Order: sequence, then structure tokens, then C-alpha cells
Amino acid sequence: QVQLVESGGGLVQAGDSLRLSCAASGRTFNNHAMGWFRQAPGKEREFVAAISWSGVSTYYGDSVKGRFTISRDNAKNSVYLQMNSLKPEDTAVYYCAAVLGGPYNLQEGRSDFWGQGTQVTVSS
Repeated sequence: QVQLVESGGGLVQAGDSLRLSCAASGRTFNNHAMGWFRQAPGKEREFVAAISWSGVSTYYGDSVKGRFTISRDNAKNSVYLQMNSLKPEDTAVYYCAAVLGGPYNLQEGRSDFWGQGTQVTVSS
């Protein structure tokens, strides 16, 4: 019901900023909370951020809180992840996710749809 396509990944230096985008399609898009996960080599998938349909409720993983900001533009059917003060440990494949329900579902690891992922590499 929902298709997600990420973009905006790349190679940056520590301290730099990067903005990821996720374009969503599907008639049920407005019923879904959206979010981001990441997975680094040799590590398990990690929750990064989530946002409700209205944008009022947001959740962040402890490792990114204060540095990353999630937002969405429903007119463009898109969700974004602004990443500031990037660290080498932020290096991972970042996946856009959508779930039918509140963003807390994503925080707790539940997701119904996934994007293909975009690579973010932070060099020191």
C-alpha cells in the first residue's frame, strides 16, 4: 500500500550536515507514521527517528537526539531527516519506514513498509 524511496545519502566529514529525503506513495500514506532506521556493518538495525502524520509527535533514538531532526511535508508526500554534527559512528545504511499507527510503533521496532536504503558515510 505504501512505497518508500530514500535519497540524499553520501560521503561527508565529521561535523558536517546531511539531509535525507524519503518520497512516499500510496493511498494510505496519510494514515501512516513515518520514521528512519539505520544499520551499520556488524550491528543490528537501530531506530533513529519517527514522526506522526501531523508532525506534532516526534521520537528520537538516544544516540541522535539533539543532532538529528525529522520532519514531513504531506503536500509533497515526503519525510526528511536533517542530520547535523555528524560523527563517524553515524555511518550506516539509512532506511525510511512507515507504520499504520502512531510513531511509538517505530520507536519500538515495528514497521509495515521499508525503503531500499541510502548509504551515509562520515569520515573523521
